[in-house]
Amino acid sequence: MEGDSLSKIFTELRRRNIFRVAGVYGVVGWLLMQMASIAFPAFGAPDWVLKSIITLLLTGFPIALLLAWAFEMTPAGVKRTEAVDEKNSASAKTGRTLDVVIVVGLVLVGALIVGQSLRDPILGQAQDGGNGGTSALVERSAENKITPPPTSIAVLPFTDLSPNKDQEYFSDGMAEEILNVLVRVDDLKVASRTSAFGFKGQEALGIPAIAKKLNVRHVLEGSVRKSGNMIRITAQLIDAQTDQHLWSQTYDRTLSTENIFAIQDEIANEIVKQLGIKIGGDNPKASKIRVAAGTENLDAYELFLRAHNKFISRNDIPGTIALFERAVAADPGFARAWAGLAAVYSVAPSWNVRDRDYYTLAIKSANKAIALNSGLALPYAVLGNLEGDKLPVDFTKAFAQLDEAIKRDSKETSAWLWRGIVNNTVGYLDKAQLDFAQCLALDPAYENCRRHMALSKLYAGDIKRAMELYEQGRMNGAGGQDEVFLPTYAAMGDFSTVLASLYYQI
Repeated sequence: MEGDSLSKIFTELRRRNIFRVAGVYGVVGWLLMQMASIAFPAFGAPDWVLKSIITLLLTGFPIALLLAWAFEMTPAGVKRTEAVDEKNSASAKTGRTLDVVIVVGLVLVGALIVGQSLRDPILGQAQDGGNGGTSALVERSAENKITPPPTSIAVLPFTDLSPNKDQEYFSDGMAEEILNVLVRVDDLKVASRTSAFGFKGQEALGIPAIAKKLNVRHVLEGSVRKSGNMIRITAQLIDAQTDQHLWSQTYDRTLSTENIFAIQDEIANEIVKQLGIKIGGDNPKASKIRVAAGTENLDAYELFLRAHNKFISRNDIPGTIALFERAVAADPGFARAWAGLAAVYSVAPSWNVRDRDYYTLAIKSANKAIALNSGLALPYAVLGNLEGDKLPVDFTKAFAQLDEAIKRDSKETSAWLWRGIVNNTVGYLDKAQLDFAQCLALDPAYENCRRHMALSKLYAGDIKRAMELYEQGRMNGAGGQDEVFLPTYAAMGDFSTVLASLYYQI
């Protein structure tokens, strides 16, 4: 109960922008003191003037926090916070404005503090490539990729051939379910979902070119056509080196979960057979791989696929929550749907969705998923991440839950990412970087993981590598800028990047 109370207090402090006000006051106050310490001696001002300024700034700090707690700026003027309906609150807009002030202040602080100590070495590193600027930090050669192993494959998103073209979530889900089974075959190298699905709509490149970019020898592509109560699924396995079809099959079945999972099983096992991989050693009962069904309710399964597809894009958190909630309502025993619901509950506040107590909802959903299927990794990862986010943080519990997630599924990238973040938080930078490295090995296109690896390198003082990683993420299309890197950009003299970041923040 004490932890829940502290968590609610922390949430309310964040909603009222107390931390942002503290940050603005601290940054602006520090800059004012620096300016005063330079200007006052130049004008011959006595020492007591500077001391008075410092005393006033220190005295004003708690007053500023109390005012931020008690009052809120609204279009109608200043009002007491209790008198403002939370739904009509302008605190989020005010918070964004304060963020811009903090970013500007941090840039100035960073330029003053970091500039002298880092400018020369960083500029020297950046100019090693001969081009200067930050672009020289991320020169990567595509020729460095090794020849893909013969037992490597990418599963491309299946094409939606349904009459109304409204089954993309289903065709994507079919491909991803097959990918999730194949990725657990020890002797098979499978391109990550993020990497493979990044080529969606780029069929014109041709299979050999896509396979080369993904560094795989084989590609599985397919299509899905739903019409009434019938479904047609076509799959074909291609050797990208020769651009020849190794196997293809069309499945016409009545639409049911039993048939859907059976088709997924057949496709996955045929791929393993075609690539000459032996499953289960000498145990004939373990010679087949199986898709983790989890439900016999077709409505629940389709809602789960729609919710999962929407969750990946992060473009509609409330809509994603509604779909997962409908999925578990349709089949309360569907463990994977409960795990997905726990995951989206856990990230909702970070996407400014705070209309409910999502912390408690996430814990209940994760525990429900575990009660239904303790072999799932995701609910343990969610619980570990929540332990790392709440106040006070119980790092022992956070590590224990994340370790359990990795123990159950060492291919669960979220668990590696979140454990790395907790390691970063407690200062175990070497361990954090090992976790992020494993995350990126599983999914080289996981840009959030690359960002946290860059942060860890920055904290460890490896500025050159940190900027390489961060720039690589930017070149790969990772959105926005991270203010923690702006002082380094300012110290490097790259003010165009700083200004672009400020524009993005606004």
